Amino acid sequence: MQNASPNAPETLSANPGPLVVADFVQKLRSIRDALNHGLVERDVAVRLALLATLAGEHLLLLGPPGTAKSLIARQLHLAFGDSPYFERLLTRFTVPEEIFGPLSIKGLEEDRYQRLTDSYLPKASIAFLDEIFKANSAILNALLTLLNEREFDNGTVRELTPLVAVIGASNELPEGEELDALFDRFLLRLHVGPVSKVAFPTLLGLRGQAKPVVLEPLGARELLAVQQVAEVVELPEDVVALLCDLREWCTAEKVFVSDRRWRKIVKLLQVSAATNGRTQVSIWDCWLLQHCLWNTPESRQKVYEWYAARVGASAAMDPSRLTRIVVAWEGKLQADKDSRSQMRDGAGRLLYKKPKGGHTRETRGRVQAKRDDEPLWLAPDNSATDRHGYDSGRIRDRTCQGNGYSRDELYRLYVYESHHGWREFRNWSGRDTYIADESNWLMEDIDLGPVLEPTRHKQVYVAGCLREMDHMNLRVAAYREQLLGHMGTLVREIRDHLWVADDFAVPAARNLAATLRQVDTLQARVARLREGFENLPREAEANMDGSEPETPPAAVARRIRK
Repeated sequence: MQNASPNAPETLSANPGPLVVADFVQKLRSIRDALNHGLVERDVAVRLALLATLAGEHLLLLGPPGTAKSLIARQLHLAFGDSPYFERLLTRFTVPEEIFGPLSIKGLEEDRYQRLTDSYLPKASIAFLDEIFKANSAILNALLTLLNEREFDNGTVRELTPLVAVIGASNELPEGEELDALFDRFLLRLHVGPVSKVAFPTLLGLRGQAKPVVLEPLGARELLAVQQVAEVVELPEDVVALLCDLREWCTAEKVFVSDRRWRKIVKLLQVSAATNGRTQVSIWDCWLLQHCLWNTPESRQKVYEWYAARVGASAAMDPSRLTRIVVAWEGKLQADKDSRSQMRDGAGRLLYKKPKGGHTRETRGRVQAKRDDEPLWLAPDNSATDRHGYDSGRIRDRTCQGNGYSRDELYRLYVYESHHGWREFRNWSGRDTYIADESNWLMEDIDLGPVLEPTRHKQVYVAGCLREMDHMNLRVAAYREQLLGHMGTLVREIRDHLWVADDFAVPAARNLAATLRQVDTLQARVARLREGFENLPREAEANMDGSEPETPPAAVARRIRK
């Protein structure tokens, strides 16, 4: 291709670096707007077609007949002046001669298999191939090489071609594994549907086929310079993190994306950044990902929703990841609060619960024995199992061979009273006094339970947790400021972006606001975490002379002694 004006000054810096000058950005904007002339609701298609040519990639337009797919390709050609253009409708009966040119008769006479490629695809810079998935095997192999390597095997000679971009079109998705490689050659994909109900009156108001006017077409040197500049555009950590997360998401959603395709995506993002005059890929350039990673039109919407929800996250501060970290810290704090340790006395000896309350250093104690949760007693002195106190009924082992007596069993015994003789225990006047007297209980030895108190954490542990909370709070606060900066420039950045659709500003603003609310909530949770760790019980600090610090009970005992 030749520049429209051979003597025109360079629009890119002679030593480009990673920055495209503002005049060239404005030139691209003018071309983009001009190519939209006479089209209704095809702004995204025009943006993607122009970007594809700048990146040296191909665009697939999928949709029903009559949706301006061929018109978009023809208007794109106008952006490159009088550069060679090729257009063809493929059918299952299309032969290679229709695409790559007829065989040279003279060559055949000289035993050379050679095609006359002038005015055919191997000599085109911009091409439109309609119903591209109708390509048969005789065409497919040569087409794959031409699309990917920009080379054409003409007989025994492999020729370089001037091909910049191919706009492919189809009414349906490819069927059959043999077409998968061809489908993968189209980095950018767009489903083009009929004009919406809202825009239909505008469509009816169009008159004729007015041809767009591109005052300053792009030249070959400009295309080359764009790609050279794009090579040094940086890929910041935020974008790398986003692409890594997206790759994991694609794997989970069973959306296969080849490694070669990921490499091409990075190049596309670099070209997007460069043509917008930036030295780094931005999160807004990643809006293009939705048009690179779908195998069905439905999956494009999923990619878009994933990206829209991810807007505002960064490599250093992803709210979803931070939420998981905060949840983990909240669990740790709760565990620290719930932790209990055995209390010690002033000498550091472990304390145990007395059966009746209070503390002891003894590990064993005596309590009233029980049978099936019922307390047990000894039989009264001078008691019997019958009302007459016969020798055969007299109780001589008050413990009943260590089994004791339950309340009901005790009530059925008889006790001798000097004035009344033998009386049933339940009617005995001393009954309640006997039951309450601990000396009448059947006792057993048990292990005493430890006296527990909230765990006193080491000073260094609490200090470490507080430092972590302070560090996390600083990161969240810095990210919040970054987020507010995004929100402040959102409309301008999207409006001025060459390739992002203007209507993305509304969902982007909505998602940024939702992210801000999430960050504010997280900031409050981090503050509560810090307060919780600050209030944890702590061990006393070591004394200046290096001696062990007194435990709180020892300090209390010392004050009492004074």
